Amino acid sequence: MDKKSFSVINVEIHGQRYPIRSQLTSTYVTELANYVDTKMTVAEEETRTGDSHRVAVLAALNIADEYFNCRRSDKNTNYELEKRVAAIELILDRALS
Repeated sequence: MDKKSFSVINVEIHGQRYPIRSQLTSTYVTELANYVDTKMTVAEEETRTGDSHRVAVLAALNIADEYFNCRRSDKNTNYELEKRVAAIELILDRALS
């Protein structure tokens, strides 16, 4: 069994440095951190609050909303694909009968 080694990647989110221990690539972890940092900056600008805890919660809610919308979209896409496959199967069955 291939075990990936962990490495520590230092990232900065909202002015704070965090050492992240991960098996993911440093490029990917940095990309994630930059995304979270951007979401926190947007949340801070929208609320005009200096409370970093509140900003973090609002950013997390925005990220969760994006995630749930993507999941919902994937489910809808899968449903549409299943309907199309069923229709094609029906056409093929009729053509081959």
